[in-house]
Amino acid sequence: MPKVHIIGAGLAGSEAAWQLAQRGIKVKISEMKPQKFSPAHKSPYYAELVCSNSLRSDDACHNAVGLLHEEMRRADSLIMSSADANKVPAGGALAVDREKFAAEITQKLRSHENIEIVSEEICALPDKNDDITIIATGPLTSEMLLKNLQEKIGGQYLSFYDAIAPVVFKESIDMDKAWYQSRYDKGDGKDYINCPLNKEEYDNFVDALLSAPQAEFHEFEKESFFDGCLPIEVMAQRGRETLAFGPMKPIGLQNPHKSEKPYAVVQLRQDNKEDTLRNIVGFQTKLKHGAQAEVFRLIPALEHAEFARFGGIHKNTFINSPILLDSYLRLKAQPELMFAGQITGCEGYVESASIGLLAGLFACALVQGKTPVLPPRETALGSMLAHLSDIKADFQPMNINFGLFPNLEPVETKTGKKRWLKGTERKEAYAKRALENLDIWLEKIRP
Repeated sequence: MPKVHIIGAGLAGSEAAWQLAQRGIKVKISEMKPQKFSPAHKSPYYAELVCSNSLRSDDACHNAVGLLHEEMRRADSLIMSSADANKVPAGGALAVDREKFAAEITQKLRSHENIEIVSEEICALPDKNDDITIIATGPLTSEMLLKNLQEKIGGQYLSFYDAIAPVVFKESIDMDKAWYQSRYDKGDGKDYINCPLNKEEYDNFVDALLSAPQAEFHEFEKESFFDGCLPIEVMAQRGRETLAFGPMKPIGLQNPHKSEKPYAVVQLRQDNKEDTLRNIVGFQTKLKHGAQAEVFRLIPALEHAEFARFGGIHKNTFINSPILLDSYLRLKAQPELMFAGQITGCEGYVESASIGLLAGLFACALVQGKTPVLPPRETALGSMLAHLSDIKADFQPMNINFGLFPNLEPVETKTGKKRWLKGTERKEAYAKRALENLDIWLEKIRP
């Protein structure tokens, strides 16, 4: 049986290797540590947590990442079992002793009879061959490999910096204050949701924006922006009216709720196929997450906005997965090359590991001459995979959130009428549906 080659022993690479090895597949891992370190990595252990030691909420009933935790546990995830064994108190979150967590994963990989680990830097991807290679090199892929990757896939499909605008849940937008309209009535009329501000509201917003705390750049990140992608706070620093003549210009829009013309307008663009998420157009930012919520809720129609993703600008190498990869995470132009982890365009520790888990399962089926079975779309695993598969005009990394899940059907009330679930009920229904579908899928793929 051929050996699967995995490049990178981060969260995704470690998880992919484990899933394969546990199913009897021989695995070779190429990891450049400790021979060479990226600018962000310090530990010789695999699956090193570079930033926070938190894997975020562990609530499987009311939080999408908590649900993803539970799905991965049921799929015998190495990352989740090691996290559970090395957790530290963190309220409702799952936080770990990062050194013990990484040490346990390293020990399990090194001692597995089906895993060979070589300390080496891979500078070029293999040309066409019969063996499967999984690229799991993360957001800080080495320069030599990146150069080769560019040549293989085309530079236009490789991004080096995220310029991410916040995304809100559509249902949290106050449509008594907002309205649907495309500028100059172009399109089908529902392309954009418009949130108006009068002069006083605009001035308050700019004041809060200019005084809000900003996140720091890492040492290996250069604070250089191009004009088409300026952080909104940088635009505001260039003059108080810059935003009103830029991303918040009111021209071509008419507020149906009031006769007076808005002084400024914030537009929200559809962000997913189901239209459960809306992207705040032009609002890429380096504000801290708490500050983003506080400042952006000063926009009247977003007063109660719930955020699926906060904005940001940081170095994060990722490929345009919906264009380049098939449903099984294979490079369409060279199917024996697979991708996993943050380089695919997922965001976050758990999401990265989950795509590693799927890559391992898919590679196992392919090595055995089988067609991989995709996780149900209703699951967190399936919804995360769908984000990497559905072609979008502006593909950007995303954390798992319920806005990525297929819509729920309305429920029947005692009077026979239909109603849509909201709030806690809605989240619980998403989780219940996901785990029921997950268990059926797991039975199909059990070795």
